[in-house]
Amino acid sequence: MKLYSLIYLPLAFGLPTQDSHDPEHNDPGKGHGKGYGHGNGNDTWPGKHPEYPPDYTKDPKERAAAVKEAFQYAWDGYYKYAFPNDELRPLNNSFSNSRNGWGASAADALSTALVMECPEIVNQIIAYVPTIDWSVSYQDEAVSLFETTIRYLGGLLSGYDLLSGPLLHLAENPDYVPDLLNQAANLANNLSYAFETPTGIPYNNLIFSDRSNDGSTTNGLATIGTLVLEWTRLSDLTGNETYAQLTQQAESYLLNPQPAYNVPWPGLLGTNVDISTGLFTDASGGWNGGDDSYYEYLIKMYVYDSARFGVYRDHWITAADSTIEHLASHPSSRPDLTFLAQYDNRTLDKTSGHLACFDGGNFILGGLVLDEQKYIDFGLQLVEGCEDTYNQTLTGIGPEAFAWDNSSVPADQAEFYERAGFYITNSQYILRPEVLESFYYAYRATGDSKYQEYSWNGFKAINATCRTGSGFAEITDVNAENGGSFQNFQDSFLFAEVLKYSYLIHTDEAPWQVNSGGVNEYVYNTEAHPFKVAGTPV
Repeated sequence: MKLYSLIYLPLAFGLPTQDSHDPEHNDPGKGHGKGYGHGNGNDTWPGKHPEYPPDYTKDPKERAAAVKEAFQYAWDGYYKYAFPNDELRPLNNSFSNSRNGWGASAADALSTALVMECPEIVNQIIAYVPTIDWSVSYQDEAVSLFETTIRYLGGLLSGYDLLSGPLLHLAENPDYVPDLLNQAANLANNLSYAFETPTGIPYNNLIFSDRSNDGSTTNGLATIGTLVLEWTRLSDLTGNETYAQLTQQAESYLLNPQPAYNVPWPGLLGTNVDISTGLFTDASGGWNGGDDSYYEYLIKMYVYDSARFGVYRDHWITAADSTIEHLASHPSSRPDLTFLAQYDNRTLDKTSGHLACFDGGNFILGGLVLDEQKYIDFGLQLVEGCEDTYNQTLTGIGPEAFAWDNSSVPADQAEFYERAGFYITNSQYILRPEVLESFYYAYRATGDSKYQEYSWNGFKAINATCRTGSGFAEITDVNAENGGSFQNFQDSFLFAEVLKYSYLIHTDEAPWQVNSGGVNEYVYNTEAHPFKVAGTPV
């Protein structure tokens, strides 16, 4: 469906776009072959395998070095066989372009390479960024406003913040640093026509070749509510308020949700919003994928600037209090564990997944910045539940999805449910970070070394099971020996999130660390890209 045939929104808002051209692309990697797990997941492990990484080490510096080595290994495979495409296919040394062919792994790796102080990688990426033409999507595939914002826009803005501040010395050519911000603005300009709707609620799936969209009549809670941090940061850095205004207008329908009957409990919303009217079309939701990062960004906007975004804080408090009262759930076989149920109106669904395991970290962050111990304590309960999903499986890695409804336990998982407190509904692990993310927040809040142990155990399991070929691959079954079989894909968030959180939990104080000196000078977007806060650090 064409939006407007004569006037494109970027022009209407005074935001220039890049001219389209048809770049040459190599064919994407098509390999979907699956290998089978074996001892360490990689036959060419550098160093003295199996002593490396040292399983026994308690030294945080050695642990951080082991994570950094894994990052370098994953980058080397990507750079050799896939760059500047989006992702590496590590089993057959090919590539894919699931994120429009602009180099998603490079964008997602930049902030991690910076905090790890990997100058060669940093300079490879910042030299590439000025060459990207955002106006052309690989094979004219749809552009996700949400994914493009959190990965590309977030990665560039974070790189700019870090290279303009504490890590400037890592740029061999400082002239490339302003290009990060310029290219972030160019990208947002190309995306901005998404907001030209009757309400200002954007379309999520965009067709750049004719400035149209996929014809959807609704957009989702997370895909609407996970834009405001990045686009507000872009406005603050460029001085152009349009970017912030676009996303904050869309957010206003989430902060004042209608109709009221689609808000089951105060602060807990439905999932789908009509783009034309701004009305919620259902009362289903929770803290799982599709809804998750709306709640995440409410408190993070307050961290970003407490003076401007107190209303966002208030909405987070309301949602958090309702969550504790109505969604906290304890498996019948393991009442010591706490998970968050989903809901359809006020009917609870005792299912969750890896994506939702960011929730503990988000409650902990809220407790830190609001000085409310009850949120920290509840967040730590959620962390223990998600840690259980890791330590109960054969691989030591948690599944993509799980449940704890004792009336629906599969017969072949009855014994597992009695021991673990959950049963597996999707056994894959696709290199997700959320459990490691919450370990990081738990450690930064408490200083308790047990969370470093949790993180180290998770990293070791991922390194041992998923590391294969020229990088890291997804696995089919976390509760099968060696993870079942491999899936030939290394997602960009391995660089942005998994390895960043695994690294930072073992490293010294730095301005970008959460709760550094009791305040947050940076706030992490949902892809783990740290932004310099605009207000007084809280």
